[in-house]
Amino acid sequence: MRSGFGQEILGMAKTICALMMVAVLSACAAKNTLPPVGLQSSGLESPLYRIGAGDSLSIFVWRNEDLASSAQVRPDGRITLPLIDDLEAAGKTPTELARDIEEALSVFVQDPLVTVMVTGFVGTFEQQVRVVGAATNPSAIPYRANMTLLDVMIAVGGLSEFAAGNRATLVRWVDGEQKEYRVRLDSLLKGGDIGANTMVLPGDIIIIPETFL
Repeated sequence: MRSGFGQEILGMAKTICALMMVAVLSACAAKNTLPPVGLQSSGLESPLYRIGAGDSLSIFVWRNEDLASSAQVRPDGRITLPLIDDLEAAGKTPTELARDIEEALSVFVQDPLVTVMVTGFVGTFEQQVRVVGAATNPSAIPYRANMTLLDVMIAVGGLSEFAAGNRATLVRWVDGEQKEYRVRLDSLLKGGDIGANTMVLPGDIIIIPETFL
C-alpha cells in the first residue's frame, strides 16, 4: 500500500517537472531572437547623446575665460553656472545646452559663443542599458555607439554563479510596443559562440534569471 502510494507521488512529481520544462521551453520558443552582430550593425544608427542627471560638464565661453566653468548635473536635471541659476540641462544634447547658455548669457555678454563638453557620462534613463538579475554586478550602463551584448556583460562582470544565462531575456521598446527577445548568454560567455552576440540599443533591459536548482 505504502509502496503504491510512494510510486504515485513519484509519478506526480515527474509529471509536474515535465510540465514545468514544457512551460519553460514554450516560453523560450515564443520569444523573438535577435540577429548576430554582423547582420544587425549595418542597419542601426546611434542616437545623439543627451545629457542626464549626474553627468559632468565643462563649459567654455569664447573670449570670456572667467565665465568658463565645470558643472555636474543635479538630480533635478539642472545646473548652476556663473551669472546663470538653475538652467535645465537633462534631456538636451550638448549643442542644445550650449545655445541655451548663450541665450542666458546674452543679457550680460555681447554675442557669447559657448561650447559644452561632457566629461563624465551617465546619460538619461532612455540612453542607458540596464542589467538585472543574476549578473555579477547588476547595474545601469551608459549606452555608447555600436555597443553589443558582449560589451554589456563585460561591463557588469559577467554572469553570477547560479545564472541561467541561456534563459535570459532582452526587453526592448519597438514602435511603442514592449517586446521580449531571447539571448543566449551561456553560449556567448562560456561557449564562445560569437553568433550569440547581438547589438544592444539605448533603453534595453537584460533580465537574467537564476537556475531552478
